[in-house]
Amino acid sequence: MKMILLRKFRVLILMVFLVACSMHIMVDLLPKLERRGGGGGGGGCSCSHAPSEEPRGWGKQVRANKHPLRILQDFSSEPGSNVSSHSLERVPGAADRAHAPRRLEHLGPRGDRKRQIAQDAAAAAAAADARLQGSRLAALYEHPLYRRSLPPLTDEDTLFNVNADIRFDPKAAEERAWTNQGTAEEVSPAGGPADESYPNWLRFHIGINRYELYSRHNPVIDALLKDLVTQKITSVAMKSGGTQLKLIMTFQNYGQALFKPMKQTREQETPPDFFYFSDFERHNAEIAAFHLDKVLDFRRVPPVAGRLVNMTKEIRDVTQDKKLWRTFFISPANNVCFYGECSYYCSTEHALCGKPDQLEGSLAAFLPDLALAKRKTWRNPWRRSYHKRKKAEWEVDPDYCEEVKQTPPYDSGTRLLNVIDMTILNFLRGNMDRHHYETFEKFGNETVIIHLDNGRGFGKHSHDEISILVPLSQCCRVHAEAKQQRETGDGGKKKPPESTAPPGPPPAAQRHALFPVCRGSRYKASQQQR
Repeated sequence: MKMILLRKFRVLILMVFLVACSMHIMVDLLPKLERRGGGGGGGGCSCSHAPSEEPRGWGKQVRANKHPLRILQDFSSEPGSNVSSHSLERVPGAADRAHAPRRLEHLGPRGDRKRQIAQDAAAAAAAADARLQGSRLAALYEHPLYRRSLPPLTDEDTLFNVNADIRFDPKAAEERAWTNQGTAEEVSPAGGPADESYPNWLRFHIGINRYELYSRHNPVIDALLKDLVTQKITSVAMKSGGTQLKLIMTFQNYGQALFKPMKQTREQETPPDFFYFSDFERHNAEIAAFHLDKVLDFRRVPPVAGRLVNMTKEIRDVTQDKKLWRTFFISPANNVCFYGECSYYCSTEHALCGKPDQLEGSLAAFLPDLALAKRKTWRNPWRRSYHKRKKAEWEVDPDYCEEVKQTPPYDSGTRLLNVIDMTILNFLRGNMDRHHYETFEKFGNETVIIHLDNGRGFGKHSHDEISILVPLSQCCRVHAEAKQQRETGDGGKKKPPESTAPPGPPPAAQRHALFPVCRGSRYKASQQQR
């Protein structure tokens, strides 16, 4: 009798094991079956409509009395929320000025003079409108302050030394779609002939040097921004680390970009009770930081563009990350949502939902792989405490900069000035979350700082956080290139000295310039030291 019970118990355990294995196999095969069924338009969910269709009454939903935290994650129902940054508005009054001469035709001979005056005014207005139709940024970049030339680049000043005789073979990649449709007459960022087989992201990598990530008038950057918006997404994976969800997207031309999704509307500001380290990252802050960095003539932020992504076709159906795929669901409003995995804000309550599956976000071009170009991470001397009650040393010590100036690498070269450049950019953006920065290891300490991770910015449009400028007020110095340009009047170009002595570091008077707000004893002391 005991033997029979023992056999039955063993059979029962075996059956449970087989059922568990079968369920595990079905769970693994479910994504593939759903993708096959998705071609018919109705596979994967039992919704009343397909995810790609606009649900009824979406634009008319009224959402009142919502929880404050929930407001930060909702998307705007305004029709202009997901439009691009290119304005299609016409100049008011242009058509009226164009038709003004016709209104005087009924005056006869007495209106000839008035008609001539109106025609001249219309011609002048048309010329002004033609000028306004051009890019204001393009006109700004024609200013003499943007004509300063860099020193001649050597092999030690460029990140990669490219052999122009080596050409890419698209057949080796088994796809010709990744080949960039360029021309043989184009010039690469490194100054040599550009091979049409070079993708734009690779040409961007080749152009990185000691002084900038890209040159001032580099056509490759515009082409790369277009690729970020139009290239087909072939693979998606979650980025490890970080407090909020970020996705790594791979394109058909083998380029990669970091995707930060839209978590809140453009009109929503950071609540006054939020700490700087608990605020949501803004995708449009990444885009604006790239353009602001370019306007300031730093060119130290990798290219960033906005894109409207189909969450179903361009994320869920192409990802091989099971952890990411399992977080997709259909919301009660019949919208596609997902939340991924991260340290904060990755839960059903903070899910990212589309309309119904369209999600806006920013795509930042990747820098070269660390295996090819190693980067060094530095702790920001003016890093905040990231604590609710404690303060950092620089917040309580007004002479903190004197200690920094005696610490390598800030005791020589331009590193301290580069940190202050980063401080000015952070102040204009309202970014208090700058705890580390990076540089390329090849260039040592004599190189610019890479301005990465710019999502926490532009959170309070009516508030200027003066504490961000503490490095500038304590050190009382800033780059003097603009001053030298005004003095020379030739775009900053100076004749090299005729001395045969080996060039050394420039004197402090040439490297540093006092900031106008510096006054009092520290101002006089700095003058005596110099």
